[in-house]
Amino acid sequence: MHPGEVDSWETDYRTGNMPWDCHGVPSALVEYISHAAGPGRVLIPGCGSGYEVHAFHERGWQVLAVDVTPAAVARARTLLGDLADKVVLADFFSHDFGGRRFDLIYERAFLCSMPPTRWTAYARHAAELLTSEGKLVGFFLYGHEDEPPPYPLTDEAALAVLARNFTRLADEPVTDSLPVFAGRERWQVWQKKGGAN
Repeated sequence: MHPGEVDSWETDYRTGNMPWDCHGVPSALVEYISHAAGPGRVLIPGCGSGYEVHAFHERGWQVLAVDVTPAAVARARTLLGDLADKVVLADFFSHDFGGRRFDLIYERAFLCSMPPTRWTAYARHAAELLTSEGKLVGFFLYGHEDEPPPYPLTDEAALAVLARNFTRLADEPVTDSLPVFAGRERWQVWQKKGGAN
């Protein structure tokens, strides 16, 4: 991540300017993990306040949440209490995960925080970090933004970027999005393709 981006997010967290913060666990995720095969290992990149850590942990998942913003990590650790050690100050792209592979990568407001020039690297690295049967699941922002960020996907971009390494298994509209994402979020499940790295 670029230092300027980190500085901007740090300021947002310190001042409470967080329109992306859902103050809880989204209902689509609760529904998904209540029926998902597992538990297994889950990675939450760009975890922000980290509300979802507890939801996964309750279901028996081994959770690792990372964020590059110190104030976000501090906030998540405070909110999570006994689960604070599940949150690490780290850059998704450069962190040494020690050879670990994950069964699930949970996406929410991380991909849309980065410009399209980094999307291919995101998809490639996600595939590298997943097991052979791993899935990329979560909330993907689509549509148009006059003054990004956020940087929404288009259907064409999603297929061009993600379909190289993944097959889309589910695609549902989200009805309880935050105002900043309203009408543009989709709950999606992407299965890693065999042999994708």
